[in-house]
Amino acid sequence: MTDRILLSPPHMSGEERRLVERVFDSNWIAPVGPAIDAFERELEQCTGANHACALSSGTAAIHLALRLLGVEPGDLVLCSSLTFVASANPILMCGAEPVFVDSDPDSWCMSTAALERVLHELAREGRTPRACVAVSLYGQSADLPGISELCREHGVRLLDEAAEALGATHGDRMAGTFGDLGVYSFNGNKIITTSGGGALVGEDPRLVERARFLSTQARDPSPINAYEHSTPGFNYRMSNLLAAVGSGQLRVLGERVAARRRIFETYRDGLEATGRIEWMPEAPHGTCTRWLTCGLVADEGERDRLLGHLDSEGIEARPVWKPMHLQPLFAGRRYEPHAPGRDVSGELFDRGICLPSGSSLSEPDQARVIDSIRGFFR
Repeated sequence: MTDRILLSPPHMSGEERRLVERVFDSNWIAPVGPAIDAFERELEQCTGANHACALSSGTAAIHLALRLLGVEPGDLVLCSSLTFVASANPILMCGAEPVFVDSDPDSWCMSTAALERVLHELAREGRTPRACVAVSLYGQSADLPGISELCREHGVRLLDEAAEALGATHGDRMAGTFGDLGVYSFNGNKIITTSGGGALVGEDPRLVERARFLSTQARDPSPINAYEHSTPGFNYRMSNLLAAVGSGQLRVLGERVAARRRIFETYRDGLEATGRIEWMPEAPHGTCTRWLTCGLVADEGERDRLLGHLDSEGIEARPVWKPMHLQPLFAGRRYEPHAPGRDVSGELFDRGICLPSGSSLSEPDQARVIDSIRGFFR
């Protein structure tokens, strides 16, 4: 029986086992300990961020970041529409109102044209969003300098949401380091993983230290070590055990990026003769990790038939994210398209497909995917 080819499975380096065994030997299985301290230092060195706080998930990191940026019930929060729902759910968790922003066709990330337009429209209405969640999608950095400048002009705090983009760059800086705060995810399908986990990074040590405090149930200092609390907190801290996995994974981040970029190039070259797939572009401002290899086919019908064909042959592929403004959860929420009458996020969803892209994907398995797609188009 042919094994199923998965979209983006975890890929261990071998170093993780040694680091986890060290944690077991030390009996530091509790939520905090030396492994989490080491992982945070290594993440700072890897990303160029001044400060990092390792957390239980990327969603937890987004929620904490919005709280730290002052988002309160009734506030407006701008958010990329083409993203996973975890980018937007924390806005609702804060009691705030999301305003969704379309994608740029040249990057698939947040459109600066749409962002500028909606900021001016809201200003004319006398409304200033509290924050903006700008998502770097599928391993591609958004136009973060442009987005940052627009947010500064309008007094909006920026959350650089790089859950899918650890290792992606804009110029010589890594996605996740441009905003007031940044977020990464280490979920099992990400370019590196801690099984489940995430991190919040930032330049302001007070904000990151506040995240560390809130993520451990907001326990106040006490001379007698009492469990005393003056503000609500969360159980959002990464465990010391999983941080050891993260340290092992960080050491091979460069290799994982190189592997996924090679996988993309093999798809592009192997399917070029079909002339039937338009690949997600690499924005000229930086390096895309190609976390997932994504492309567009002729229309929604062809995309759905291709997904069914691949599934029947034991190959996992998926549509690109269904935009937030098309989700039943967010029906009726405000949405700003890239250009009047042009819904880029909707177009990408209708035609978009994500192919198996795990860094452990073997050459024979990738050839099997390519042959299956060739057969479909024939």
